[in-house]
Amino acid sequence: MLGKILLTITVMVIAFFFVRQRDIKEKSGPVRKTLPQKKSHEKSVEQEDHNLSADLRFGAYMFLALVIGLGATLYYFQWQDDHSILTVRLHSDGQTEAIMYQVYKFQMAERSFTTLDGILVTVASSERMEVEGL
Repeated sequence: MLGKILLTITVMVIAFFFVRQRDIKEKSGPVRKTLPQKKSHEKSVEQEDHNLSADLRFGAYMFLALVIGLGATLYYFQWQDDHSILTVRLHSDGQTEAIMYQVYKFQMAERSFTTLDGILVTVASSERMEVEGL
């Protein structure tokens, strides 16, 4: 999970620097000593282009905020699900009553688990395991 987050952050940083470098190159074009006279129509087209660029930048930032917010929300829900407490009952052949353990969901494995107290329990092949709370 951490690798996915780092990969996403890396892609966002590279994209940010790429866009920033492109903007710097556009602004530092060749300098002319004499500026040609612009017509009013050319000024309005340039103004519209500037507004469109600002709108696209705003949309990109909003999309970025949406993606980061969605990712954080999904990560929180996954974390919350992993930290739900399950009740595990082990039934052995020689015992009449089952032994009960409290376990975090992310601590469950195929034939073993770690309890809330930090005890590692390995289930034998002769034991039957019941999990409540899934």
